[in-house]
Amino acid sequence: MYIAFSNIQEIKSRSGKIIAIVTEGDVQVKEMADHYIEIPETEEAFTPLLTTIPLQLLSYHIALMLGKNVDQPRNLAKAVTVE
Repeated sequence: MYIAFSNIQEIKSRSGKIIAIVTEGDVQVKEMADHYIEIPETEEAFTPLLTTIPLQLLSYHIALMLGKNVDQPRNLAKAVTVE
C-alpha cells in the first residue's frame, strides 16, 4: 500500500492531528500517527472494503460529537431527486 510519509510529516509540522488506518504490523505509521485504527492484513484488492467500515464509524461518531443529525443529512433530498 502506498503511504506518503512526507505528507504525514507536513501535517505534523503544522500541528495537525493524524488519524491513520493501518494494517496489522505497520509500526512505522503507528509511531507517526496520533491515533490509529488497525485492520487485518489482506490482499490489496480487499483493502478498500476493510477501510470503509472504520471510516463510516469514525464519521458517524464525529457527527454525533458535533451535534449533527446523522439520520437526516443536509441536502440529501437535492442529491436524490435532482437528475
